[in-house]
Amino acid sequence: MNTSGDSSLYRLSNVDFAIGDKVLLHDITLDLPAGEVIGLIGHNGSGKTSLIRLLARLHPPTRGTILFDGAPLEGWPHRGFAQQVAHLPQYTPQTDGLLVRELVALGRYPWHGVLGRFTREDHERVDEAMASTDVAHYANRPVDSLSGGERQRVWLAMLIAQNSRCVLLDEPTSALDIGHQLEVLGLIRSLCEQRGMTAIVVLHDVNMATRFCTQLVSLRGGRLLMQAAPDEIMRPDALEAIYGVPMGVMTDPVGGHLIGFPQ
Repeated sequence: MNTSGDSSLYRLSNVDFAIGDKVLLHDITLDLPAGEVIGLIGHNGSGKTSLIRLLARLHPPTRGTILFDGAPLEGWPHRGFAQQVAHLPQYTPQTDGLLVRELVALGRYPWHGVLGRFTREDHERVDEAMASTDVAHYANRPVDSLSGGERQRVWLAMLIAQNSRCVLLDEPTSALDIGHQLEVLGLIRSLCEQRGMTAIVVLHDVNMATRFCTQLVSLRGGRLLMQAAPDEIMRPDALEAIYGVPMGVMTDPVGGHLIGFPQ
């Protein structure tokens, strides 16, 4: 637990990341505060997924340092880090006939391991996670039998059952229709508010990011462009810098949300 009084959950200093000769992230220096819903935005190939994979400890940086909760990321014990951070990749693994309750229960693995006994607290966490994501009525159904939006809520329930402080989500709405996108992102935002969690979310749609995130981090060509509140990024000049095309901004007359559009 960070006792320095620093509100940063992650702190990156001069981070590069390369695979072979291809440099995917260049000199990233960035503080990601606790308790926020942080959207990672940018064009395809801007480095969003590479950054989220570094934060999840799936790869080490090629250069620079990453701190989590004030301590070097690589120094965290595997189980201790898994208790703190939950990660959902863009392409979720096959569920192989698992029932909803069985998949959600896998979120408790970091707390008791493979052979550990499933305790009363574990059962309570699973039930609470299914209730908070509105999937309890699917508990005994195969995950594969659900719609895309329903399956995504089950995966979120698994992350909630993990009871971590931070969730890392790589394009959690990429395969969903607009209605389910709104549902899933609204659920992420409300869960963070209710539970004091941090969410770091890769999003393709800047308008969805603006609507549901409290802070945006924009990347272009593997470099950090800006980190700001959504209203500061939803300007024509800022959006053009991020996406490389002329952009306009208007206000939704019903909801009052800012909407960006190519010109």
